[in-house]
Amino acid sequence: MANRPENRQKDEYFIMADEKQVREIIAECVPLFIKMVSGRYSITIGGSRGKGTSDLHSDVDFRLYYENFTDADTHKAMVSQFKGRIRIWKDRGVYIDGCWMRKISYIDNELKDWIGGSVKPADMVWTIWGYHILTDIYNQQIIDDPYNVASDWKKLLSVYPSKLKAAIIEKHMLSLRYWRDDYHYKNKVLRGDAVFLAGISSRLVHDMSQVIFAINEMYFTGDGNNIRYIDKFEYKPVNFGECVKAALYPAKTENMFENQRQSLIGLISELEELVRIHGCLTEKL
Repeated sequence: MANRPENRQKDEYFIMADEKQVREIIAECVPLFIKMVSGRYSITIGGSRGKGTSDLHSDVDFRLYYENFTDADTHKAMVSQFKGRIRIWKDRGVYIDGCWMRKISYIDNELKDWIGGSVKPADMVWTIWGYHILTDIYNQQIIDDPYNVASDWKKLLSVYPSKLKAAIIEKHMLSLRYWRDDYHYKNKVLRGDAVFLAGISSRLVHDMSQVIFAINEMYFTGDGNNIRYIDKFEYKPVNFGECVKAALYPAKTENMFENQRQSLIGLISELEELVRIHGCLTEKL
């Protein structure tokens, strides 16, 4: 099992052109969150800013983990003030994407399940392939964590779980092997069913991406920037990023859909060999 790099220090995050704005937002909003809670809590920023991939167009995604809320009137007043800050900053051209509030005990239980090999992304409207809690918890920028709640979670995830690795590889390789030889896929190519083929090609790329992240013992980053991450991984099919782009956007020829299918099948076969060598295969696979 590979040890994950140490967490970035708090101030390493603030190196962007909008450093001053982000600091101001945190200074204005964090005191409101603190007044909402009673007992242990932790405040972080997630999304692209937490992953360190943000740019000037990125929003600010607050997370508030709490043991208990304060009284209803105080909570309502603080939420109202926070919404007011959102409106003010939106007028300035900076979008605060709210604050996702969840109980600490809920996160504890979810992490236990995932680490134990239960791969169950939640169906959320804002994500294509489901919400992966390990992505969110591991890739967070800690803002205020006096009880070491978020930092303890990150320490827990500092070593990639072996059961999770096996479960992810098993789940997505079964899908890849099925579709590689499926006659429905071949028939859709013969019929030129563009809608189906757009969907299945995206599905297969996602399955491959999940396996590659697991082989490299890295937590899936969510819907965005997958190829950017994979291109830096040690274990991946040769020229994976370029091959994927070519497969998803095939040249418009008479055989474009069959060429697409063959390209994806080739990548699946390459990945199968990588899994054999680096993936801790189970007998079922």
